Amino acid sequence: MRALRLHGDRDLRLEEVDNPPHPGPGEVQIRVHAVGLNHIDVWGFRGMAFARRKMPLIVGAEAAGAVVAIGEDVTHVDVGDRVVMYGARTCGHCRACVQGRDNLCENVGGIMGFHVDGFACDFVNMPQRLVVKVPDEVSLEDAACAPIAFGTVQHMLFDNARLEPGESVLVHAGGSGIGTAAIKMAKAIGCTVFTTVGDDEKGEKAKALGADYVINYRKERFEGEVRRLTKRKGVDVVFEHVGADTWNGSLLCLKRGGRLVTCGSTSGVSTTMNLMQLFQQQYRIFGSFGCSMRNIRESLDKMAAGLTPVIDTVFPLENFAQGLERLESRKVFGKILVRF
Repeated sequence: MRALRLHGDRDLRLEEVDNPPHPGPGEVQIRVHAVGLNHIDVWGFRGMAFARRKMPLIVGAEAAGAVVAIGEDVTHVDVGDRVVMYGARTCGHCRACVQGRDNLCENVGGIMGFHVDGFACDFVNMPQRLVVKVPDEVSLEDAACAPIAFGTVQHMLFDNARLEPGESVLVHAGGSGIGTAAIKMAKAIGCTVFTTVGDDEKGEKAKALGADYVINYRKERFEGEVRRLTKRKGVDVVFEHVGADTWNGSLLCLKRGGRLVTCGSTSGVSTTMNLMQLFQQQYRIFGSFGCSMRNIRESLDKMAAGLTPVIDTVFPLENFAQGLERLESRKVFGKILVRF
């Protein structure tokens, strides 16, 4: 089969490798249809965490496909079912896994495509407990955005920040894959959405998605604009994934008692903050990584109801590296997919 393997820093090669064996007990074999690109793919491409990985490594952390074979004792999926796959090798038996908090697994074997072989290949074997059926109304390309992009946003906004109808939310980087999803999910429940973008063209696209207020951070200080637009009250929730460059400005955008939820640090992993501001304003800050299997199901249900992802570009497998370059360039608006 074809597999896209990382051999070193920015050294991706499309190669022929052996097909996986027939699935064992409790396993299914999936023919991959589409892979979604994410910043974790960029981090891996740049060489992050090589010390923890055995190279070469099949890349790809988010994907959808169709079941082509099943092993013994497989009960909830069958050959021909369209599915998405969970992006981490969780143990399934620790307390967190049993409670449905899959992204807090105490014995996780690694993230697919980053620590262990991922999904950028023709066929992959997975435990049946780590696959989710795709509703008939959802295309496999849209479904490929569920395990990380939509699932991450679902977990951030509703499990952690507890966003409620009628509240206000600032979504950073509204043109990103998770930014576009956050705008659409927040508007779907009647929230007032503020968003930041890097250029006016993205701003118009963000407005078309439903953003109420768009701030071009290259022209205006977003924290000043948010405070002006809210008459200095601030927003209920900040959806943060930029990192050091926006951290303290994000805190200034919050109401007293507001919630900040973060899942990223693309502009830097370290910052300083005013602790007196933190406790006097009674902010609540949530770190969020990945999502649960439940969040993936919830995301697919939203897609089936018409809340579909924004797709920027679809590349063929042999142009995977071009997709990563586009993601790095920040010219993207929505998700980048790789089709098989």
